[in-house]
Amino acid sequence: MPSAEIDVSPEVMLTFYRRLYPFKSIFNWLNHEHAPSRLFTHREFAFTLQGDVYLRYQSFNNADELKRQVCQLNPTRFEIGPVYSARPRDKKTIRAGALSPQQRELVFDIDMTDYDLIRTCCKDAGICKKCWGFIAAAVHVIDSAIRDEFGYEKLIWVYSGRRGIHLWISDREAMELTDQQRKSLVGWLTAIYPTAKESSKKLNFRSGGKLPPSLLNALQYLKTIFGELILSEQDCFGSEEGYEDLLQYISDSRTVESLRTKWENSPSRSSEDKWNDLLRMASARPNLMPTLEDIIIQYTYPRLDAEVSKHRNHLLKAPFCIHPKTGRVCVPLDVASIDKFDPEGVPTVGQLLQELDAIGREEGATISHSDWEKTSLKPYVDLLDKHSQSLMDEVRKEKRKTDISW
Repeated sequence: MPSAEIDVSPEVMLTFYRRLYPFKSIFNWLNHEHAPSRLFTHREFAFTLQGDVYLRYQSFNNADELKRQVCQLNPTRFEIGPVYSARPRDKKTIRAGALSPQQRELVFDIDMTDYDLIRTCCKDAGICKKCWGFIAAAVHVIDSAIRDEFGYEKLIWVYSGRRGIHLWISDREAMELTDQQRKSLVGWLTAIYPTAKESSKKLNFRSGGKLPPSLLNALQYLKTIFGELILSEQDCFGSEEGYEDLLQYISDSRTVESLRTKWENSPSRSSEDKWNDLLRMASARPNLMPTLEDIIIQYTYPRLDAEVSKHRNHLLKAPFCIHPKTGRVCVPLDVASIDKFDPEGVPTVGQLLQELDAIGREEGATISHSDWEKTSLKPYVDLLDKHSQSLMDEVRKEKRKTDISW
């Protein structure tokens, strides 16, 4: 990647905030209507400044105030927190204990590093189109579960700019969940995996021999992607280390020894061949079938950072911020095309500024507050605007109901 594309100097960031950052779109999304409400005015923003200075409990009356402060502080990024009982910026002047979180989007965070024990193509902060398959699978599972099991509809997924994805859920009922309710909901969706430090890698997804509803519901979909993602793309069992990991999840010693012998004698067997070997054994020994299902879950079910979701006062990076290591924009994504998404194809701040320069030379254009409309950022902002419009439509419906009842 050209160095110009990852230039996130203060000068570059300030130009980005002044000309490209969609402050109005962020306001509409958080506020749910055009006129400022408590959903925005009592909302906490936190800024990470140059030199890793962290500034919390900031709040604003409208999008213009937010933009002025962002351009003045020129943060490397900023985060969005809960809606408080009072304006966060008044924290020092109100009585102790008077500032408490009241509402907040239900949020989820999925990070690629949680798949490091499984993926074979990248490690640590690295991410490519191949290992994006894990994130795409997680999005499908969580999105379906949230909609089908909990009835929430106002979901938007945002690429983190480097190696993960965030989900923001803005349904009114979701906004008002208590910390305990959030913890219960996340617990319903979470699977507990064995860790690298554990000597025994026995899978324990079942209670009384049965999978919990969340895993059972996801399993049919996960079976359809297991072959391409785990066997083909990642070739997880191709190496000796890979197939030994697989064998650790099988409690039947006869099966383990038989497979190990076969694979040691035929080291060129692919992951697909090895999985088919296991399937043939399971067809003769039906008691192995639950183990195969557990293995599919182990390798493909979403790995959530549960702590992010449990507390209303948690802060999460705002959409359209710039990731300081990659220069990429944290952009909203469409679930319908999540499988085709390539993280390396996301616009960078350098690319966007080059696009503006080119347009300016061609048209003699003057600076606008919505210059993002002229760049490759536009489809992503349009996606957030469409989502925000659905939130505003919902508020209007509720207000009409109230008016009619009077």
